[in-house]
Amino acid sequence: MLTSQRVYLERRLRDEYRRLLELPAGIAAEVARQQSAGAAAAAATAAAAGKPRRAPTAAPEASVVALIRIAPQRRVPKPQWHAPWKLMRVMSGHLGWARCLAVEPNNEWFVTGAADRTIKVWDMASGKLKVTLTGHIAPVRGLAVSSRHPYLFSCSEDRKVKCWDLETNKIIRDYHGHLHGVFSLDLHPTLDVVVTAGRDATVRVWDMRTKAQIHCLTGHKGVVTSVKCQSADPQILSAGQDATVKLWDLAAGKCRTTLTHHTKGIRALALHPSEFTFASASPGTVKQWQCPEGRFLQSMDVPPTALGSSGIVNTLSVNDDGVLFGGDDDGAMSFWDWKTGHAFQRTATVPQPGSLAGAAENGIFASTFDQTGLRLITAEADKTIKMWREDPNASPETHPLDWKPLLRSQRY
Repeated sequence: MLTSQRVYLERRLRDEYRRLLELPAGIAAEVARQQSAGAAAAAATAAAAGKPRRAPTAAPEASVVALIRIAPQRRVPKPQWHAPWKLMRVMSGHLGWARCLAVEPNNEWFVTGAADRTIKVWDMASGKLKVTLTGHIAPVRGLAVSSRHPYLFSCSEDRKVKCWDLETNKIIRDYHGHLHGVFSLDLHPTLDVVVTAGRDATVRVWDMRTKAQIHCLTGHKGVVTSVKCQSADPQILSAGQDATVKLWDLAAGKCRTTLTHHTKGIRALALHPSEFTFASASPGTVKQWQCPEGRFLQSMDVPPTALGSSGIVNTLSVNDDGVLFGGDDDGAMSFWDWKTGHAFQRTATVPQPGSLAGAAENGIFASTFDQTGLRLITAEADKTIKMWREDPNASPETHPLDWKPLLRSQRY
């Protein structure tokens, strides 16, 4: 190496790494204090044992190992015991795939929509069909029952959003504006607005009474599969096939946060009824978030089923007892403990006799808990509506908790 190059490198190293040649004064004082304390302790031990004192050895100049603190292991909380769920009732009447459902606020009846373009109203206690509503010309994909008005709202692949008067069972309003099929619908709990989303990659906010479009929220790069509303900010949450969850500011009509943790398209969202948290589902994983900023809490894996699929979750539902349900595209059913993410039950739905073999008509498209959280209702590909409940004969002794603490299962 030439002399000029060597001089240049020496000068550059001296200028750039001068501060690293010596420890800062604070760290050097701490190292010296620990060395003196260690030497004093060693001398006291040697004097007590009657052994001659050994001269302390010099420590390395840049030794900072003594300053590193090892973080204590966080204790993983034990999940709450939940009774296993079992099939309670099967209701049939649709002529096509059952795609959506909603429960009435008084818990007396519930509604379902299907690919046969009809909406059916069922009695909650007996499971009997009460009335069938017709008006859509394409599969019905979303339903919502107002808790403050005698109205039922529905959306369909025919681009229409309809408002039904439950006193006369007739359509009283249509909301026009979507350019393609509408896949999801929800009502704001305190405001008279309807929020819809669909294939045109937009989330639209409508005035319930005037039918005027308040906002057209754009930002998703693909089909918006699920939309949810809540009274606190963020008041609107949406998820789509672009693998993102967006939290919207309803007053400003803008996106405030975009969550990009998922790697595949998201098909379902679920809001916790009492906590300020929500969950999102994509193939193979369910993630849990905390509002309002969308802070990531934990991830729950969806293992492959016996049919060898990747666990595509179509629907999520959660109740006040902390039970999170996920229904898969091939009929697999998963139940998690909300706080710890422990999957306490894995089972599968029972297809109706006469359905196509395999996973063709085993899918679960929609689910919801009733107002008490004691019954689970699912809308499935075999054209039936199924109702599930906890096993009343189960106990921690008959069905012990199968749980092994894992470091990755902790909440962040």
